[in-house]
Amino acid sequence: MQPYDDKTALVVVDVQNDFTDPRGSLYVHGGEEVVPLINQEIAAARSGGSLVVYTQDWHPESTPHFQKDGGIWPVHCVRGTWGAELYPDLDVAGEIVQKGTDGQDGYSGFTVRDPRSGDTQGTELEPMLREHGTERTVVVGLATDYCVKETAIDAVAKGFSTTVLLDATRPVDLEPGDGDRAVAAMRAAGAEIV
Repeated sequence: MQPYDDKTALVVVDVQNDFTDPRGSLYVHGGEEVVPLINQEIAAARSGGSLVVYTQDWHPESTPHFQKDGGIWPVHCVRGTWGAELYPDLDVAGEIVQKGTDGQDGYSGFTVRDPRSGDTQGTELEPMLREHGTERTVVVGLATDYCVKETAIDAVAKGFSTTVLLDATRPVDLEPGDGDRAVAAMRAAGAEIV
């Protein structure tokens, strides 16, 4: 487990039914295996006085992010559905940052991107961390090669010292080796990989 204090925030990325449960529409193989590890980190973070923040994909029924609307992903994490709910075994007691709410790509917890125009805008995550005096982030969750990677790289770019707990993530591996490439990209961006 990581050292936690009031200058550290644990960012729990997208541990939602559609990604974590084998019945989910975009199940990440082994996603459910990370939940006990993440819960241990949540307990340690809380006891150390750290902020715990959860990100949550929260898509409309139709979005250019989905295959049926021209994107690359099956329909997943549609707001208000079982698939979008945080996984029931996950300890949830903290702020939740919802992303992709207006149909954007929401890979990073910090920013969303319009899939047509490419325009980006910030989420409430960075202001929340700044308000709490956060200097360091610890990132866990799903999936290593998408939302974890983009969240960690954004955290570093925004000036937060960032650690990714690899055992508490799992990759999609849409293409073989995507998870390994994501780890290399996070490390190259300046994130510590543990």
